[in-house]
Amino acid sequence: MSARKITVVGAGHVGESCAQRLAEKELAEEVVLIDIIDGIPQGKALDQWESAPIEGFDTRVVGANDYEPAAGSDIFIVTAGIARKPGMSRDDLLNTNARIVGSVSSEIARVAPDSIIMMVSNPLDVMAYVALDTTGFPRERVIGMAGVLDTARYRSFVALELDVSVEDIQALVLGGHGDTMVPLVNYTSVSGIPLTELLPRERIDALIERTRNGGAEIVGYLKTGSAYYAPSAAAVQMAEAIVKNKRRILPCAAYLEGEYGHEGIFLGVPCKLGRGGLVEVVELTLSDEEQAMLDGSAEHVRSTMAALSG
Repeated sequence: MSARKITVVGAGHVGESCAQRLAEKELAEEVVLIDIIDGIPQGKALDQWESAPIEGFDTRVVGANDYEPAAGSDIFIVTAGIARKPGMSRDDLLNTNARIVGSVSSEIARVAPDSIIMMVSNPLDVMAYVALDTTGFPRERVIGMAGVLDTARYRSFVALELDVSVEDIQALVLGGHGDTMVPLVNYTSVSGIPLTELLPRERIDALIERTRNGGAEIVGYLKTGSAYYAPSAAAVQMAEAIVKNKRRILPCAAYLEGEYGHEGIFLGVPCKLGRGGLVEVVELTLSDEEQAMLDGSAEHVRSTMAALSG
């Protein structure tokens, strides 16, 4: 099962990695890579297509500087915008990326009014709102990629700590994509064994702190860019769940309409993904501490949105 066409907007590191992963998994008959810089998406797309005989995929990859080749796409993965540099928070990208995402969203609504938008650009929760507001799409068709990435980082750090396979670690990280994210310790287990049975609280707290700083840690190493291998893998996992109607429960940024006590904002929550995008927001029972952290994360998203409108 595959889509007819998936478009990736932004041919930087995250976008190009998304395109390659989509093609190799054959999640669409055609992958379109769009960027404003002439020659960049065309060259990268051609390079990826030339890897097809070696990797064994038949998904056509094409590059473009306009949106006409993206007409009728089933899914748009939006990675366009400036990336973080050392010392920058995701919120520092706010106004520049809001203008870019607003323009991109208008084009998406024009050429593919029935498509699903997956937002990757930062600050992610607010950029997803910009896309929703600009397109007028229903909330089911605008979803943010954040929780899958944050959860993957959390799981990877737990695996290193315990020297076990990442496959055996189940976890959820909710909330905004940033320093206020909320890893749910009570829902973290290793082959069904609660994490609290395997690690003392101080080690768990250290892993949570590293998770919250996961993106900044990579930015600190790279100096001139930000993470892209894990973010692209996370976005493509979400796309696969939608294209194949897997109905997977993954932590994603969804527009809330009262769930978890919040409405009018995008926030990372457990989402069932399938054909059509967001099938259902899954509401969990949170401890008082977890709910308080989620509320704090929601307030941070609201304050960032207020800075946008200001």
